[in-house]
Amino acid sequence: MSAVDPKPTVVIHTNNQQMVAALVSAHSLKSRSKSPELFDVRLLRLEETPHLYKHDKQKFIWWEGYAPSVWRKRDLQSFAPLRRMVPALLGFTGRALVVDPDVFAIGDVFELLSRDMNGKAVLCRQKSEWRTGRRLYSSAVMLLDCQKLTHWHWEQDIDDIFSWKVMLGPWLSLLDESPSQIGLFEEEWNHHDTLTEKTKLLHNTEIPTQPWKTGLPADYNEHAPQNPASVERVKCLARRMFPKYLGRTVFYRPHPDPRQEQMFFTLLRECLERGSITERLLRTAIRKNYLRSDAFTLLDRSPIAPAGATELYPLTVGPGLASIGQRRTK
Repeated sequence: MSAVDPKPTVVIHTNNQQMVAALVSAHSLKSRSKSPELFDVRLLRLEETPHLYKHDKQKFIWWEGYAPSVWRKRDLQSFAPLRRMVPALLGFTGRALVVDPDVFAIGDVFELLSRDMNGKAVLCRQKSEWRTGRRLYSSAVMLLDCQKLTHWHWEQDIDDIFSWKVMLGPWLSLLDESPSQIGLFEEEWNHHDTLTEKTKLLHNTEIPTQPWKTGLPADYNEHAPQNPASVERVKCLARRMFPKYLGRTVFYRPHPDPRQEQMFFTLLRECLERGSITERLLRTAIRKNYLRSDAFTLLDRSPIAPAGATELYPLTVGPGLASIGQRRTK
């Protein structure tokens, strides 16, 4: 990056259901960096993106061979299509790191933001799954060179998804992008529910065990294959029948790694102490079933950060990007 380049920006795309996690993510990115003044952090909220929001309850195709799914603004993962909106929002300039709201910094994110991209338009990690002879990419954490992505026409793509011209699964997996334009970073920059000494960005990607949701009724959807004989299809369709599944209520389960739960609530306590999250916001989230009911009990058990261990940095706002509401969260 040259001296004239704009600051790199981390964009956390989210919806109201995951706002607490998004705010904790923003705090972690700044507080765990040695150079917080060298990058911006912004929130991109589904509720402020009318071109997607207006498609509530419309059908789309997830993958070829899958039954049509219904996109609902109230679904936990409804923000996912916002990932590819970021280059246009930033005017196709500068460098952006796009992250889901359930991604938390353990290491210094500026190490990634300042990395040599070797001429690639996108850096990300690959998934273990393959489709149509290609290994899938994870777009939940992407480093983007926005000026190389002027062919990402987000509004047109959204229209094509809901008119069934484009399938959402391949689009989110970047299968429409030339492989020559995609580079890979280490899995530690998108560590899927794995916390080790190498972890840089921890991603609580297993939705049923997200630590801040434990004990709540499930509010996420699953996509079902078309094959009527498929066991997976039967299970997916049954799980859609919330709040009852085979006569039982489906709940979020405890995370299998207690350290990840402790880490989240330690970060959340830091946010409360520094004013970036208020008790009022947390109580509202608990009332709406966005945050587990015993959150304050867990906060009381969380260790107190040493005075001066982290600082509160201003988080900027841009056109089409929502303020994080630092110090004035309602």
